[in-house]
Order: sequence, then structure tokens, then C-alpha cells
Amino acid sequence: MPQQILIAGPVGKIELFVDLPDNAQGIALIAHPHPLFGGTADNKVVTSIARAFRDLNCITVRPSFRGVGSSDGTHDHGIAETDDLLAVVKWMRESYDSGSKLPLYLAGFSFGAFVITRLAKVLAESGAPAKRLVLVGTAAGFVTGARSYTTEAVAKDTLVIHGDKDETVLKQRISLGRTARYTGRRRPRRRSFFIVDCI
Repeated sequence: MPQQILIAGPVGKIELFVDLPDNAQGIALIAHPHPLFGGTADNKVVTSIARAFRDLNCITVRPSFRGVGSSDGTHDHGIAETDDLLAVVKWMRESYDSGSKLPLYLAGFSFGAFVITRLAKVLAESGAPAKRLVLVGTAAGFVTGARSYTTEAVAKDTLVIHGDKDETVLKQRISLGRTARYTGRRRPRRRSFFIVDCI
């Protein structure tokens, strides 16, 4: 059962849900969908990603964005949220990996994936890049509801998963090289980008 922890962030408390496996082999931060549209750290896609990382013996940390749950602050369209996630990464390293020896994985769903691309860029520019990114239904370009996202470029080994029937972010807005389709009938080949056939 994940622990609820409150840490100090740039504008007050940041709520975290932390799951500590025995013999941790990595640390994974998983970001949730848009907070103004009901996104929380308990979202089923977010918890499924966290469970997958936990099954790989990673410490999983699911922060609540500003104004969600017990986190302080107000929504800032991904800008201040990036600073908050940077504070979470620092806390994760200090709390569980002071020698920075465990690989850091970053994952997000929708708006959370957008913020993860921003965080990944900051970490890479600081000389401490994440080992791998997992982006699901990434918010990119103009999105329903008069929102626009300039999603940062990501490493070529990033795993990007997008539903073929996503009506919020059309798959044509996701610009990536290699693609594969996954229908669930067979194991996919190793690729960077999967379009998931939805029923």
C-alpha cells in the first residue's frame, strides 16, 4: 500500500504517494493528467504505470499537481509544475538514493506526460538525465478546450503510447520516427511509439 507523504515544494506542500519495494532497482516518478479536468495521482492509467514500475522493483512516486489533493498552489499550465517535479526528484534522490546510483525513470499520462517532457529537458541540461521516459497519451499541440502545448523533444529511446481513437490529442499531432501498432493479440516488437488499437 503506497504511503502518503507531504514534502516542501517551491510554494508549499507537495503531496506524494510512494511505494517502496524490497531491493529497489530504480526510482520512477509518474505524473497525472490535467488537474482542472479531474486528473489525480489515483488515475487508473497512472496507477497502472506505477504498478508496472513497482513490478520491476522500482520505488514509485506519484505526486499531486498544484491544487490537487493536499498539494498547495494553483495550476500554472505546466510551468511551475515542472519546478515542483524537479523538487520531487531532488527529494527522491535525497531520501532513497543519496549516491544517485539508481536509474531514474520518468512517466506521465496526458498533461502529466507534457510536464514530464519539460522535466526531462531540465534534468538532461543539468547533466543528470533520466534513464528512460514513458509517455502515454501525451498532450501536444492544440488540444480540445482551447489549450495548446509545446511538448519538448525527447530521447529516441522514449516509450510513447497513444490510442488510435484519442479525440483529445489526435495521433497526427505526435511527431515521432518509428511506429508500431499493438492490438493486444501478439507481443509488440521493441519500438519507440505504439499506437494502441482501441475497441
